[in-house]
Amino acid sequence: MTTSNNEPLRLSKRMSELGLCSRREADEWISRGWVRVDGKVISELGTKILLTQKVTIERQAAAEQSKRVTVLINKPVGYVSGQAEDGYEPAICLIKPENRWEDDAVATHFHPTQLRSLVPAGRLDIDSTGLLVLTQDGRIAKHLIGQDTSVEKEYLVRVSYSKPGRLPEADLKRLNHGLSLDGKALLPAKVRWQNDDQLNFILKEGKKRQIRRMCEAVGLTVIGLKRVRIGKVKLGNLPEGKWRYLSEAEMF
Repeated sequence: MTTSNNEPLRLSKRMSELGLCSRREADEWISRGWVRVDGKVISELGTKILLTQKVTIERQAAAEQSKRVTVLINKPVGYVSGQAEDGYEPAICLIKPENRWEDDAVATHFHPTQLRSLVPAGRLDIDSTGLLVLTQDGRIAKHLIGQDTSVEKEYLVRVSYSKPGRLPEADLKRLNHGLSLDGKALLPAKVRWQNDDQLNFILKEGKKRQIRRMCEAVGLTVIGLKRVRIGKVKLGNLPEGKWRYLSEAEMF
């Protein structure tokens, strides 16, 4: 739904649309007096503006944003991506100095304040391993999990087939395009055999337990699932249970 130029909308929403920050960051900056509209400081939350009005941010906001960290972790089985649930710990519990990868090339020093507002940009099931992104930067979160995201996620999936022989070629084609979940057609995927018992999946969406449910639909059982890439950022040699900072040179 588009907004006409003469229809006011919340300043925080407009700042998010402009890619300046997340809505949560916008509210924080507005309350600190770091946001100007047509040159005038706006400090009242909920303020509405027109699309034709110019939004600028103070230097303090840009400096604050540049200090925000993004962390990559190789999540082991048994950890949840977000809030603790059913007695399982969240992956953020692993982000402590002793678990930092020894080969992390980023010079940033760890400080407990970096754990504040550090949220997962996407989920990885409790029984899956591999690349999980946690970030304080609302722009990165929006890029990876926003409504219009088209960032690729790549997975290595070990499977067993419930019937004699191999998976028919027609069912491999259905994994690539032709399956539906919850009554809605899935976006085209790229699925190919990596070796005799392992598939390579590349998806541009992330419905709950999507790969496991796709496999079930064609008679495959997932034995192990590992995410190895998000956009241009690869898991690489990051050991399981270890974490590192996203470097300035890396972009999703």
